[in-house]
Amino acid sequence: MVAVFAALLCAFVAGWFGRRRLAAACIAATFVLALGLFLYEVYSPEYGFRMPWIRTQAVPEPVSLAALS
Repeated sequence: MVAVFAALLCAFVAGWFGRRRLAAACIAATFVLALGLFLYEVYSPEYGFRMPWIRTQAVPEPVSLAALS
């Protein structure tokens, strides 16, 4: 997260001093770093968010109650 904010701050400072290409490169780096952080947070088995709509593990097939009797 620190790297994302550092790249964003670099883009802001570069834009402030008129260095448009450097600012655009820093914005691109910000998006890449943020995407990497997001994917790490979602798919990390230890630190990942619990999002039920994103399945990262196999789910067993449901068994009907009629099949059990």
